[in-house]
Amino acid sequence: MIIGILICAIGLLPSFLAWSMSKVYDETKLSTGMIIYMILITIWQLDTGVLYFKDVLSEDMVLFLFKLFRLGPTFGLSIVLYVAYRIIIDQPSVLKKGNWLTDVFYAFFTKKALIVFTIWSAVVYVINWTDLGIKGLTVTHSRFTGVYYFPDYGPLFWVYLLHMAIIVLFLIVIPILSMRLRNSYFKNFLMGFSLNALLLVIPGILNFFPLTGVLTSSIGVILFSVVNMHIFVKLNVELKVHSFELMQKQKKLDYTGHLTGSLIHEVRNTNSIIKGFSSLMDRKGSFDEGDKRKLNMIGNASDHLEELTDNYSAYMKSSAVTYKTDDLVKIIQESIEFTVGMLEENKVELEFTNIYSPLNVYLNKTNLKQVFINLIKNSVEAMPENRTIRKITISTEIDDRNIIIHFIDTGEGILPENWVSVFDPFVSVGNKSEGMGLGLAFVKKMMIEHLGDINIVGSSLNGTHFKLELPQEGMLNGGNYQKTNE
Repeated sequence: MIIGILICAIGLLPSFLAWSMSKVYDETKLSTGMIIYMILITIWQLDTGVLYFKDVLSEDMVLFLFKLFRLGPTFGLSIVLYVAYRIIIDQPSVLKKGNWLTDVFYAFFTKKALIVFTIWSAVVYVINWTDLGIKGLTVTHSRFTGVYYFPDYGPLFWVYLLHMAIIVLFLIVIPILSMRLRNSYFKNFLMGFSLNALLLVIPGILNFFPLTGVLTSSIGVILFSVVNMHIFVKLNVELKVHSFELMQKQKKLDYTGHLTGSLIHEVRNTNSIIKGFSSLMDRKGSFDEGDKRKLNMIGNASDHLEELTDNYSAYMKSSAVTYKTDDLVKIIQESIEFTVGMLEENKVELEFTNIYSPLNVYLNKTNLKQVFINLIKNSVEAMPENRTIRKITISTEIDDRNIIIHFIDTGEGILPENWVSVFDPFVSVGNKSEGMGLGLAFVKKMMIEHLGDINIVGSSLNGTHFKLELPQEGMLNGGNYQKTNE
């Protein structure tokens, strides 16, 4: 009995860590899967520990509890798949091109596959309740652990063995698939989680052999709990730090926006005074033509200043903006479709190349779509009429942190001294004579509000190369969120 109590006590360790995780990371989908998995490990250990309560519980009660707690190891497969599924499906880094074997492996990490394996686990669990799975218990003796019960398996015991073999197979496959993830945070976590789970499952399989005394799984539980907690906390800390760094950009932008709003308010007040007094100055008709011309110039300048402040207010004003996970590829394609008329009218060819699927990003669809519409419009307008090659090229790339969009046109180019100022409001470069110069300013503002950025990385008389960067979708976000600027 002492051995049984020890095994059950060890089994409580994962649940204790799961409880701790729920208090700190309860907002994430990934943590939900991790917590459930660790609770199932506790149930698995109770399943083992109850076999040592021969002197306390009747054989029928031990058999009942053993079959009941079989829930833990049986449904572990579904949770392992869920954790891998949550990471793989939310990451924008799965290459379309790959060998056929890898593509087949990825087919198992889908929502449909998750449902199928959950149903399969339920079938295996039900079989264990019948004599086909577990017929009863036999008394076994080990010189290391003394007397205990050992299951007497039925003719369909091979189904359960097959089930456990599938779990081992998936834990071997997951590190291979994780190599294709470009996000280093989730790549390292997924590899660590799967390899660590192997350290748990393989010793647990030795429990099927009576001579081991069904204690080997307890060793795996201790190793798994400690290492798993370490890699999960490490992942969350790294993501939190990275998120904090990105948010500093946003805070600077918001602070600048508040300052600009205050300045606009004061300029408007001062301009109202100028307009008011200038309208009173010539009521007696004592000004000559020169004075009237000067007064008229003051009025025109005041009207222009009012127009500028109105435009700045429209630029800075933002209502509640909703962000959610969406496919960046579809947004770029919709932007291209929206501008196809302008492209055809100006005889501009647009080529979009992407090798990633999906390309999920936390974004506001309307604003990010307008980003690409503005870029396409600006590039079309920047192409001289006599330009022979009239082309826009859009391509995607992923590094270990960001999604990168290369936007290249064959326009007239931008001088190096204007590479930064071209993103300022009311700044137009090149031969553009129309517009307020807010197109690229809007693009810059939207990219930063998405915690990304846009810069010019190359430009000449043959065209300009814009580089857009967006952070990869982080699982700490868990679901949709609201961002409001006032």
